[in-house]
Amino acid sequence: MIISYDLGTGGNKASLFDSDGVRIASVFEAYETLYPAKGWHEQRPADWLHAVLKSTHRLLTEAKKYGITPKQISCLAISGHSLGCVPLDGNGNLLRETTPIWSDRRADSEATSFFEQLFDPDEWYRRTGNGFPAAHYTLFKTLWYKNNEPELFAKINKIVGTKDFINYCLTGVLATDYSYASGLGAYRLTDWDYDEELIRLSGLPTKLFPPIVSSTKILGTLKFGVATELGLDQHTLVAAGGVDNSCMALGAGSFRTGQLYASLGSSSWIAVSDSKPLLDLCSKPYVFTHVVPDQFVSALSIFSSGTTFRWIRDQLCRDLKSQSGRNQTDIYELMINEAKQSPLGANGVLFNPSLGGGTPLDGTDIRGAFLGLDLSHTRADLIRAVMEGIALNLRVVLDAFRPLSKVQNKMNVVGGGAKSTFWRQIYADALRIDVEKTNIGQDAAALGAAALAAVGSGLWNDFSKIDNILNVEDRQIPQEQNTTKYDQLLKQFQLDTKFLSKRSIF
Repeated sequence: MIISYDLGTGGNKASLFDSDGVRIASVFEAYETLYPAKGWHEQRPADWLHAVLKSTHRLLTEAKKYGITPKQISCLAISGHSLGCVPLDGNGNLLRETTPIWSDRRADSEATSFFEQLFDPDEWYRRTGNGFPAAHYTLFKTLWYKNNEPELFAKINKIVGTKDFINYCLTGVLATDYSYASGLGAYRLTDWDYDEELIRLSGLPTKLFPPIVSSTKILGTLKFGVATELGLDQHTLVAAGGVDNSCMALGAGSFRTGQLYASLGSSSWIAVSDSKPLLDLCSKPYVFTHVVPDQFVSALSIFSSGTTFRWIRDQLCRDLKSQSGRNQTDIYELMINEAKQSPLGANGVLFNPSLGGGTPLDGTDIRGAFLGLDLSHTRADLIRAVMEGIALNLRVVLDAFRPLSKVQNKMNVVGGGAKSTFWRQIYADALRIDVEKTNIGQDAAALGAAALAAVGSGLWNDFSKIDNILNVEDRQIPQEQNTTKYDQLLKQFQLDTKFLSKRSIF
């Protein structure tokens, strides 16, 4: 048996898989994000560890129902949310109770100074593939420690990421893997190694950053006291694991050149696997080294998709919310059923879903809007327009990738937004691509981490077993009469987006 931990932004999901990659059970343990100042997004590393411990106990309780004992669990691995910046002293002690997570932007001034005084930002992107705003990356967060908390900085021996901190707690080994290291802000993609020039120019010592190993590397076994605390056998093997983007790509079956998947959640993205980084100075895909050797994962996001749909739920569908509570039905089902009453194109209503910032293609300052409204429009039109707007925004993302890689004509979709057949058909028609829903659903990152443990421990020979685990449960094929209409809508959507991105906001 294999345990995987999906250490996400909202909490940790612990999953138990058998050696064939079949999920037996999973549990989720939440933790909070703190916002102590503008642009600061922090979590407590101790909360991550507590969530791993508590979720393991709950998972083992579930395992007992199937007659599974801790001794049958041979290995584990973690998928961790990216761009963590956890400072440890020379004894491995945590130096800060809370640490910035991936979305933290406190290091804006450090990043600005670096590019104004020391290095060309376009060349930095070409080397690193780091397509998010630079302040998100670990290098600049570390510089923030140096500039703003010098006493703490003087004590730092190592800066580690989220899952690497947990791995250290479990095994006593300080290391990272190639996929997580590629989010440092000073990692040269084509060399699969730290970029010594970028680190030197930053003024930080290279020794701050842990050695890099493969994602399948077995770091060791559980420390005795930790094994006892977890309730696992001390001989359980711990693989290095990987960054969430790359683990999710593996679990979604995207680990060969041209394979792609879409994650449809609070934010949504399309990610493409390729033997080369997919770099473009205009769209700036953010690139991570894959957990699979000789591959990279390049992705573009829309920052507000599921959150936008939730906003529509809360602001325009309060009666449906009440109805859903009374009838114990899914409110999103009720909303989508209402959207079906509106025709393709939502009777002329277009919606830009950038309620929390746009895509990298149109800038983060853009804000969302309904366009084309008149007194004849209904709530059904508005809900459908939101669904179509999210799909059209993802079409823009996919079109940015098409010149960069020979992307396949099918796309696996995962996450909550993949549940609706109706919405998947909108995606298929708007994106002109076959959309597949598999049995993995929201377990892609968990399966990817389990696969790393399985290969690292020798349970699997390679990753090809993923192909047998993924079963297509439903497939939506683009309908030509619909794709033609969406192509026309796309032109208007792009014109409206340009207007919104240039519009002054008072």
